[in-house]
Amino acid sequence: MRGFGALLGREMRLAIRHPADSLAAVLFFVLVAALFPFGIGPAPEALARLAPGALLAAGLLAALLPLDRLFGADAEDGTLDQLLLSGMGAAVVALAKALAHWLVTGLPLLVATPIAGAMLNLATEAWPAAMAALGLATAFLSLLGTAGAALTLGARRGGVLLPLLVLPLAIPAVIFGAAGIEAAAAGLEARPYLLLLGALVAAALPLAPLAAGAALRVE
Repeated sequence: MRGFGALLGREMRLAIRHPADSLAAVLFFVLVAALFPFGIGPAPEALARLAPGALLAAGLLAALLPLDRLFGADAEDGTLDQLLLSGMGAAVVALAKALAHWLVTGLPLLVATPIAGAMLNLATEAWPAAMAALGLATAFLSLLGTAGAALTLGARRGGVLLPLLVLPLAIPAVIFGAAGIEAAAAGLEARPYLLLLGALVAAALPLAPLAAGAALRVE
């Protein structure tokens, strides 16, 4: 646990010193939400109908942006090799990377969710459900993305392969998250859909770091 905490602290310090990735993800998220009124027109009903799916899709795409560099910099300067030789375990290294990615990317997206929701005319009573759904969906993507980043590490055009590998697996998160937001906007119970999202995260929590660790050991 000490090694895990030290690695997580290192990742957070690097993110604080170089906040460009977090800022780029938030700006991408907000700008994508801002484009929808221009694309489909300012009709409030049409925007509100598209808001749940648009929020989830924009949030996951924004969270995907920094993933291709998750292991790249450490692999180039030899830090990754030192981490793997430290006795901490490749799966533990991958889990720390996934958690750090969610903290520096997923959490800022949650803060920006009300802004994006307002742009898409999402009912204010659905904002808490939207934040919960986006938080769980981005956590799921961070876990899947860590495994994908490990698998594509060192591959030619890995930045192109990574979205093709990860996004199809994230489709259930979009479906359940959008359904939960839509239910909350209609005054219905969003909890069943959020529980399904939580189940996806719970399933990925042990499996994705193990897959990422196995890929890192092969590298």
